[in-house]
Amino acid sequence: MKTFEELGLEHSIVTAIKELGFENPMTVQEKVIPVLLEDKENDVIALAQTGTGKTAAYGLPIIQKVNTKKSYTQYLILSPTRELCLQIADDLSDFAKYKSDVKIAAVFGGSSIERQIQLVRSGAHIISATPGRLIDLLKRKVVDLSKVNTIILDEADEMLNMGFRDDLEEILKSTTDNKNTLLFSATMSSEIRSIANKFMFEPVEITIGKKNVGAENIKHICYTVNAKDRYLTLKRIVDYYPEIYGIIFCRTKRETQDVADLLLKDGYNAEALHGDLSQAQRETVMNKFRQRNIQLLIATDVAARGLDVDGLTHVINYNLPDELEIYTHRSGRTGRAGKTGTSIVITNLKEKSKLRTIENQTNKKFEHHKVPSGNEICARQLFHLVDRVEKVEVDDSKIQSFLPEIMKKLDWCDREELIKKFVSVEFNRFLSYYSNLRDIETPIESIKYKSGNSSNFNFKRFFINLGQLDELKPKTLIDMINDFTGINNIEIGEIEILKTFSFFEVDSEYADKILFAFKDKYSGKRKISVEVSEGRTKNRSKKFFRAKGGNSRKDYRRKSFQKSYSK
Repeated sequence: MKTFEELGLEHSIVTAIKELGFENPMTVQEKVIPVLLEDKENDVIALAQTGTGKTAAYGLPIIQKVNTKKSYTQYLILSPTRELCLQIADDLSDFAKYKSDVKIAAVFGGSSIERQIQLVRSGAHIISATPGRLIDLLKRKVVDLSKVNTIILDEADEMLNMGFRDDLEEILKSTTDNKNTLLFSATMSSEIRSIANKFMFEPVEITIGKKNVGAENIKHICYTVNAKDRYLTLKRIVDYYPEIYGIIFCRTKRETQDVADLLLKDGYNAEALHGDLSQAQRETVMNKFRQRNIQLLIATDVAARGLDVDGLTHVINYNLPDELEIYTHRSGRTGRAGKTGTSIVITNLKEKSKLRTIENQTNKKFEHHKVPSGNEICARQLFHLVDRVEKVEVDDSKIQSFLPEIMKKLDWCDREELIKKFVSVEFNRFLSYYSNLRDIETPIESIKYKSGNSSNFNFKRFFINLGQLDELKPKTLIDMINDFTGINNIEIGEIEILKTFSFFEVDSEYADKILFAFKDKYSGKRKISVEVSEGRTKNRSKKFFRAKGGNSRKDYRRKSFQKSYSK
């Protein structure tokens, strides 16, 4: 492994980064820095996962190459969010600690534009910017990009995912043709390749690991459960990892807030981060999380972009994302800077194909685990507590004055009794909570009956207050039955979907379970009502489904006694 000096960096820069705690370059830095320091400047595409040291890889060379005798913008760095934009500017300022004549400005939305204009006009050599605010300053003729010799696209895939392609093209077109372009990304999508082909000339490609794959030091774990057990599974995962410090990703703002509210209600140190929060609220939450005043951050993908936090132990996918690149970004937030990390997925049987796609394209296999039982969680928590006690540092000088009274108070306890009581102080809540809870079982995939090939069943007929206006379909109803009951092999007979309500048949052996399972359940904001139907149902030798129109439940009942529904 080379040293920073051997890469060709100046003594003043090496001194600054060593004071920051960096002794040796990371892989991406070792490969990129020499290329950027060459006399012959090249366009560069560098593919590396988030958290692998990309900022220093391009930041250290451009600080060294800035011509401080010229008071105009020479380097432009574009990033997707204000958080990342600020972080880049802060990092570069740290790297340039002993090159105080290097001027750096951060340009981003949601903050005073007047102050940013002042910084740019004072002769900023390096500008770290978000695309939207930069275009605003270009239109005001505040920023002049005509003399920029290098433009850096950081987190390029994220910028394209967030819809900045038109902005990027507008900015790139406003620069000179003889500039250099450096593109840093975690993934290489077709859109990024298109940008590279259009605006870069014979770029040097540097890939750390394989394209579009997750980092090697991240473990991928999958828990497959019924939809109704998703939140309970999340709680068990968090309890099973007592020292968890992680991000829980949800699909929507509403779900993010709901999960955060439930966790807070259940006593967890958690907060939500989503687009409905004001900028001030978002910054407060993110600062608390960075300082570890929050243990669990529940976030949408958009809100978490640009949030750069070291030391995350876990990333939990409360729902799988729709795109592979998003999963790669989520999981890449843990296991950074050479540390190990864990990416957890809570999924259901319907998402098996999506899991396989992720495995095939990332070349990673999920470890399929059973949801931890109450006993396993209690044991884990107990030994975690014992480890903390064993390793705690005792400062005699601070507790000595209290010891006589404490000894007197506990004099009646023998050693074994004292240990039991001490452990129980923190441990009783887990014992109490999990003592009578059922285990969360992994659902068994539904048995598929071929038409006319199943045994005869005695079916019971049910009414449900959902129909065509609720976009109810046979598959939707079958999924409800499977998820709510937790049983995936109930024989289902005829399903009739009408305009405002429907009827369905199930094996009469499960009638009571159906009524209990649908109790207090909702479809969106609408409470579901399921009752045993008055109509008679004959034995059937196969499953079949039929959708038909209808106006009212009363009309349907009258007709149901006048015609047979057998095929």
